[in-house]
Amino acid sequence: MVSRAERSLFSDWWWTIDRLLLGCVAVLMIAGLVFLMAGGPPVAARLNLPTFYFVHWQVIYLIPTILLMLAISFLSLRHIRRLALLTYVISMLLVVAAIFYGPEIKGAHRWIRLLGIGIQPSEFVKPAFVIIAAWAFSEAGRRRDMPGIIFGLLLLPATIAPLMLQPDFGQTMLITIVWCGLFFVAGLHWFWVAGLGGAGFVGIIAAYEFFPHVRSRIERFMDKSSGDTFQVDRAMEAFNNGGWFGRGPGEGTVKRILPDVHTDFIFSATAEEFGVIVCLCVLFIYALIVLRGLYQARQTDDGFIRLGISGLVLLLGLQASINMAVNVHLMPAKGMTLPFISYGGSSLVSLALLMGFLLALTRRRPRSELMGNYPTYERKRPKQPTRKEHRISGAAQA
Repeated sequence: MVSRAERSLFSDWWWTIDRLLLGCVAVLMIAGLVFLMAGGPPVAARLNLPTFYFVHWQVIYLIPTILLMLAISFLSLRHIRRLALLTYVISMLLVVAAIFYGPEIKGAHRWIRLLGIGIQPSEFVKPAFVIIAAWAFSEAGRRRDMPGIIFGLLLLPATIAPLMLQPDFGQTMLITIVWCGLFFVAGLHWFWVAGLGGAGFVGIIAAYEFFPHVRSRIERFMDKSSGDTFQVDRAMEAFNNGGWFGRGPGEGTVKRILPDVHTDFIFSATAEEFGVIVCLCVLFIYALIVLRGLYQARQTDDGFIRLGISGLVLLLGLQASINMAVNVHLMPAKGMTLPFISYGGSSLVSLALLMGFLLALTRRRPRSELMGNYPTYERKRPKQPTRKEHRISGAAQA
């Protein structure tokens, strides 16, 4: 047990970190390994790989994920912004590089290989984008000489334009919704909220008209007879087979024919083997992280911290909600992972950035550190007359 009287870097971190958030993430990581042990072997067998190939690599990916998350949680507010800016710039350069040099997978150029490792750079853009947008909007409310609103407005099209060229409509939609949420928390008038909602609706229509894969997914969602709905149908079958309490670990059958059961549809494999009650527990953990983050955001007076926390939990909650909604056929199919549970190295490293930023922002900080987070500007005081000058002035008046 770490003593409060101990003055060290670790003890200061331990007594200022939000241990509830840390515990929720640990539970999700452990649950992800358990669920992947159920959903991974069938996919490995179809690919002629070792039985626990995906579980093995998930453990390997989790080691740097945990180290990176904990390392970021030690950072000060200033270093959080610097890391986010560096991550954003590098990731956007890789996104552009993937468009021209990345392999085409399912009609899109979203991946690029570096040192023999496949990377999806758009995953790293998301948490960095939230921090930079939060900084821009908070500076706009604090300093009139800082064009934070203009910078925040330009940040969105600069980010989503390369994503649309890949194309990656799902990540574009996710980033846009989070940006609108940040704009709203920053004090946007309801008139602009309605305007952004209308612009988003126009964007969805434009995507439907100009992107064939978006049109096919929406049409399959609205009308099953318009295309192949194999994965969604099998996911719904898994929920029906599992019922409330599941068929038991290793007893699932739908996972043997679902192509993406270890990534996009791991939630349905969990439902078949462990039951709807376990799925509801997973949903509760995500909701707890979001509500805890929003509570912490409400408790702070610092605009950057409030916006940063709000944006990060909105990003995490939306990604989890989209994945689960696709599994129960409440949304068109979209290749989006379930945070900390689906298999994927790029996704885990991205989530390490997200949770590292969130844990760092929710740490209890002394007011002196918050005030020292920004440059101070001293107001020049009028020069006070000396005692000799005061006597001379008094004699002259007499």
